[in-house]
Amino acid sequence: MKVDENAPIGIFDSGVGGLTVVKEIMENLPMERICYFGDTARVPYGSKSKETIIKYSRQIINFLKSQNVKAIVIACNTASAFALEQVEKEIDIPIIGVINPGAEVAVEKTKNKKIGIIGTIGTIGSNIHKEKINEIDKEIKVIGRACPLFVPLVEENWLEDKITYQVAERYLHKLKQEKIDTLVLGCTHYPLIRKVIEEVMGEDVQLVDPAYETAIKLKKVLEKKSMLATKEEKVKFPYKFYVSDLAEKFTDFANTILPYDIYKTRKINIEDYEEMVWNTKVED
Repeated sequence: MKVDENAPIGIFDSGVGGLTVVKEIMENLPMERICYFGDTARVPYGSKSKETIIKYSRQIINFLKSQNVKAIVIACNTASAFALEQVEKEIDIPIIGVINPGAEVAVEKTKNKKIGIIGTIGTIGSNIHKEKINEIDKEIKVIGRACPLFVPLVEENWLEDKITYQVAERYLHKLKQEKIDTLVLGCTHYPLIRKVIEEVMGEDVQLVDPAYETAIKLKKVLEKKSMLATKEEKVKFPYKFYVSDLAEKFTDFANTILPYDIYKTRKINIEDYEEMVWNTKVED
């Protein structure tokens, strides 16, 4: 079957955090169309079980497949940790997560072989960053810290609020004591409070944002499979956004982050896609 290289890339996250990945893809793969889904009705994912995350991921992948996407990016560390290995066996298009690219860059950056990971309870509990980093260099010490309140703070748009600084100080204190020199932002929401994290950690700690590295990895995957968009297709809306709740709030937030204004965000019932056939496209 011939692949339509100008078909959209599907991207999903538990909420708005995946927009950091969308931004990098927009900037680094400017000819690519995008279909994004944010699971705003069920955020956060970090406190949920592996079984639940796999179920949610399958529903979302079903929806994205209904939109005829050519590849999928799981722009969520928790879903990448819990669901990627399973769902990549079940679909016939390329799918990548955000964990491997960040782990690889962290190994390159560290000088004292002490790397910190911050993420949701689920991501940190999975130990997947530690596994990936130690596969590359077993001598590196990896210290994980769950920061579950960061996601709701970002979702509330309290990006530089006094409370956000206070929460960050408490969460990051142990990592500062461990003398790490590299910190992986192990949740796609966290780059949105990068300024707070940088100020709390200090100038001696390098931050790794997997969003950029994920965009570059996606480009390499598409090039290898001859699926990279080769021309600017004349479509009215090359970027489409869907959520499971609070569409207007999502649109307002996204337009403060992305380099292009979102025309609209459409709310869908994602649970309708549990057992759907992959030939029904949602029309705007």
